[in-house]
Amino acid sequence: MRSSAPYFPLSCPSSVSRDPFDIATYDFDLPRDLIAERPAVPRDSARLLHVGSGLADRRIFDLPDQLRPGDLLVVNDTRVIPARLAGRRGEARIEATLVKTLGPSEWRAFARPARRLRPGDRIDFAADFTGDFGAEVIGKGEGGLVDLRFDCSGDALRAAMERHGEMPLPPYIARPEGPDARDRADYQTVYAAREGAVAAPTAGLHFTDELFAALEARGIGRAVVTLHVGPGTFLPVKVEDLRSHAMHAEWGEISTETAERIAATRAAGGRIVAVGTTSLRLLESAAGEDGVVRPYQGETSIFIMPGRPIRSADMLLTNFHLPRSTLFVLVCAFAGTERMKAAYSHAIASGYRFYSYGDACLLERAE
Repeated sequence: MRSSAPYFPLSCPSSVSRDPFDIATYDFDLPRDLIAERPAVPRDSARLLHVGSGLADRRIFDLPDQLRPGDLLVVNDTRVIPARLAGRRGEARIEATLVKTLGPSEWRAFARPARRLRPGDRIDFAADFTGDFGAEVIGKGEGGLVDLRFDCSGDALRAAMERHGEMPLPPYIARPEGPDARDRADYQTVYAAREGAVAAPTAGLHFTDELFAALEARGIGRAVVTLHVGPGTFLPVKVEDLRSHAMHAEWGEISTETAERIAATRAAGGRIVAVGTTSLRLLESAAGEDGVVRPYQGETSIFIMPGRPIRSADMLLTNFHLPRSTLFVLVCAFAGTERMKAAYSHAIASGYRFYSYGDACLLERAE
C-alpha cells in the first residue's frame, strides 16, 4: 500500500556556498544517540527518506511504490568475511583487520599496534592461542599496514577465519565484547554471494526476500555487480582539499549480462537505481563519456565528488553517512550539496538512525 507520509518541500540552507573541494563544506553535527547499534527488525521496516524536489518520510517496505515498473535495481553481491582477528605476538596483543588478498595464503592487513611488528614476527590468531592458526609478518607499510602469510591457504584459510575471526564492524558501533553471533547475520545482505568484502554494502542490508518479491511483482528488475568493499570506506579524510585525498583501491566486476541489462533498461525508458555507494562507484568506474556501462573487471579507486557528472545511475539508495567523509561527499555530488544538507538536517531533527545499521535515503540525481 502506498505510504500516506507527508511531503516536505525542500528548504535549503542559504549558508551553503563554500568551496566544493573544502572538506569543511561537508561537516555537520550529529548527536551520538542517532548512531544505530542494531538494525531494524525486520530489515525492511527501517525508515526511508525520499529526497527529490522535496522530502518524504517513508519505510523501506514502501520502496516498490517509490519506483516505477521497468526500473532496474543494481545490487552489490559481495560477501563480508570475518576479517577481524585477535592475536598475540608473544605476550603482546595484536589486532589485525584484513584488507586485501595478495595470494592463496597472503593478506594485507591493518594491525594495531603495528609499531613494533617486524618482518619475520609470528602472530598467533587461534581463539585459544594454541598456535594452530597464525601468520608471519612478511612486509610492513605505512599507517599500520602489514603483509601477512598465514600457515594455511585457500579453503583451509577461509575455514580458519570462520572459526577464529569476527565480523569487521565499523568503529562507531559500540561492542565492548566485540561483534557477536547476531552480527554474523545482521552485517550481511540476504543476497551476499561472493566472498571478499571486509565491510558491508550497507544499503543492501535493508532488503528481505519479501521485499524483493514485492519489487518483482511491480515489474522492477534486479541486476548484480560485485565490489569487495575495503576498510578504506571508514578512513577519515585528513586533507583540507578533497582533490588531495587518495582513495584505497577495491576490486570489482560487472558482467556482460549486467551491462546488457542496464543498456536494455535505459533503452526502454527505465531508470537505473544503484543500491549503495559501492554499486554506484563501480558503475561510474565502468561508464564511458557516453554514459554507457560496459563490462568491467579490476580495481577502482574512484572518488566521486561535486563537479564530476554522474552518468550511470538515475537514483541512489544509501544509508546516512559520517560528516566529513568521502561517502557524504559522494551523495552531495549525486543529489546536490544544498539538497543533502537540508535532507540531513531534516533526518537529524526527525530522529533518523545513522550509519551502517541505520535508516536509508532514496536520492534522485540532481540535474
